[in-house]
Amino acid sequence: MKQFDLVVWDWDGTIADSTGMITQALIKAADEVGLPALSEARARSIIGLGLRESIQALYGDIPELQAQALATHYQRHYYAGENKILLFAGIADTIATLDRKGCKQAVATGKGRRGLNAALQLSGLSNYFNATKTVDECFSKPHPQMLDELMDELVVMPERTLMIGDSQYDMQMGKNAGVITAAVAYGSQTASHLQQYSPDYLFHDVATLSAWLLE
Repeated sequence: MKQFDLVVWDWDGTIADSTGMITQALIKAADEVGLPALSEARARSIIGLGLRESIQALYGDIPELQAQALATHYQRHYYAGENKILLFAGIADTIATLDRKGCKQAVATGKGRRGLNAALQLSGLSNYFNATKTVDECFSKPHPQMLDELMDELVVMPERTLMIGDSQYDMQMGKNAGVITAAVAYGSQTASHLQQYSPDYLFHDVATLSAWLLE
């Protein structure tokens, strides 16, 4: 498997085609709470962060009750459509093939534990991951804690670890942890935006990413 003993996947926008659902849930929730309207671009820009960090990035130090209300409304909208979220075409086959080849795999996500567990069950992918980390157990991206703990748990060195994600926060987390980074431009952020964060590799579609991982 090339130089990688561990492949760590982001979930939303990398494995699951969920950026549209997240964006619309945020926009609706902000409107319902009476906060300034969010554009789609602004809402997409925080995908990858934990929910608390997302609210802080979007609105700064708003009153705690308002922040809690925004989180509650967001979660209501998101979970209402959660079972309709699809995986990107071809990604499940890639993950299954990596597993057959003996490559360790993990998930590092800004989702909460409840959300990730539900997504793993719905997708049927849970058996392919040796470990998972969420924002409930670790600091939010771009802090390196998720990757540091995954590498410790699975006994893999940073130079043998690949982080795959669709956001600047994934790339920053990877750099902070000293691992190899691969950005995918089919999720929440564009290739030109991702290039600003110096990923080691950049892929525009699942087919190209898969061919590179499995060659």
